[in-house]
Amino acid sequence: MNPRRTQAQTSAARPIPSYGETPTTPGRSRNMRAIRRANTKPEVELRSALHRQGYRFRKDLSIYTTTRRVRPDVVFTARKVAVFVDGCFWHCCPEHGRKPSVNSGYWSPKLQRNVERDRLADTALQQDGWTVVRVWEHEEIGTALATVIRALGESGRD
Repeated sequence: MNPRRTQAQTSAARPIPSYGETPTTPGRSRNMRAIRRANTKPEVELRSALHRQGYRFRKDLSIYTTTRRVRPDVVFTARKVAVFVDGCFWHCCPEHGRKPSVNSGYWSPKLQRNVERDRLADTALQQDGWTVVRVWEHEEIGTALATVIRALGESGRD
């Protein structure tokens, strides 16, 4: 992609996926732009706890598998462990996820695609020899930390 392209040119070059209605109000659009993809509170809390325990890692690292590019939240490259901290709404948590009541023609397919993308990412990483750990944002930090540490121990790499 040409780095000199403007935002308008870049947006015009990429087709907008057609999956129902789009968010309609300027307030909703502003709200959506403000939602973070990385460095969410649960993710930062988990990384801080791992760091306090002496673990070193990469954050938001692109991994190019044989089939796709995947960007886990926390990556232990030497041990090939990829950690995702999933938001309850965005990844349809069975405990706390909820079906959208407004503009469901837009949200339902979008959230379903998120879940499908998660499964494809898990499969791609596992086929390339990675251990995949997924924790929910609602999990207690101690539980999430124990899950990640257990996976690091089971990875068998130093």
